[in-house]
Amino acid sequence: MPVARIESLNHEGQGVARSPEGKTVFVEGALPGELVDYAVDRDKPKYARAHVERVIEASALRVSPRCVFFGHCGGCSMQHLDAHAQAAIKQRVLEDALWHQARVRADIIYPAIDGPAWGYRYRARLSVRRVERLGGVLVGFHQRRSSYIADMTSCEVLPRHISDLLPRLRDLVARTSVVERLPQIELGIGDGATVLVFRILDPISRADEALFRQFADAHDVQVWLQPGGPDSAYRLHPVDAPALTYTVPEFGLRFDFRPNDFTQVNFLINRVLLRRAIDLLSPQPGERIGDLFCGLGNFSLPIARRGAHVIGVEGSDALVARAAANAAANGLSALTEFHAADLFEATEDSLDALGALDKLLIDPPREGAIAVVKALGAQAPKRIVYVSCNPATLARDTAVLVHEKGYRLLGAGIANMFPHTSHVESIALFERA
Repeated sequence: MPVARIESLNHEGQGVARSPEGKTVFVEGALPGELVDYAVDRDKPKYARAHVERVIEASALRVSPRCVFFGHCGGCSMQHLDAHAQAAIKQRVLEDALWHQARVRADIIYPAIDGPAWGYRYRARLSVRRVERLGGVLVGFHQRRSSYIADMTSCEVLPRHISDLLPRLRDLVARTSVVERLPQIELGIGDGATVLVFRILDPISRADEALFRQFADAHDVQVWLQPGGPDSAYRLHPVDAPALTYTVPEFGLRFDFRPNDFTQVNFLINRVLLRRAIDLLSPQPGERIGDLFCGLGNFSLPIARRGAHVIGVEGSDALVARAAANAAANGLSALTEFHAADLFEATEDSLDALGALDKLLIDPPREGAIAVVKALGAQAPKRIVYVSCNPATLARDTAVLVHEKGYRLLGAGIANMFPHTSHVESIALFERA
């Protein structure tokens, strides 16, 4: 069995080593500095994927995973690494991506935004499947690198009341007439409210409806049903339940959202990330600031609270409506305007149509904002704050901003939005002379 010294971690949280022949080997479950025996799972001409068979010399940062399903469930990949060290590793992943892909180093590396490592996940999508050989219905995340669902009865990154519900959800689904036609449960938690959205491919029976109602009452949750696309979701019980909300006390803001809307999974980290973004952007009364990929107004409203006029752009008509409603509910309609547009097709003309912008905040999905950064022209703002959930696309877009558009990367840092996973959320500040 081959032995290797682990050199580093890659962006997926795998150890990086060299085989005796010099080939790069990505070793699942290994940490930097460790000496391990490994077994190859997939051998390619230029690299191999493997997993640890035995740790010969362990890292001082190795810890015992808290979750009994770690290694089987694919929801987490880094529980064997000290929680504080995870943030440092992610910071290195960000810096490496910026250098190797964009040949850029930030002038300043911001301190990592970190927070509670357990029970932080206020949004989740749980898969559902009946597997008789495993005892019936499974509810949870997929197994690591597999389409199969992990046989799990608890989850340490979900809030405790949801983790405790997993066995009861298995029993609930098993008792319905749509057990074979219920593939997914979406979780949304707000301030004082928990919503479970059951994706149903067939209509439920009256007996099913009674089961769902009893479950909602017994566990103080809202049960929603989704018979079609995300917009088809509706509240089944209780019908008079309050809306989902989250608050940002520092800015005196409250956001209403639907369980299918995109919101950050970690509300505590989101609050700190908002503070840093606003500090870096430094909005001033009278400025016109663009918020691209604005969603339901998560960044737009704090910017407006500082007195600037915000132009939010988002691809989803439903989220544009939600952003406008949230602005109105917070008394910020006069300082905000929201438009629906496909920013993946952005052009210089479409950006110019927004009017002259003093500053810009960009918060794209994993695909990044390459069309936007390439479209920046004569009216491009002097300052850009870029919030990213993918270091690779941030680095790609940074290369354009720095080498083609004349910006300088003044600072960058990570926010540990998803502890125990390899997901890297980051924030960067660009300015041009």
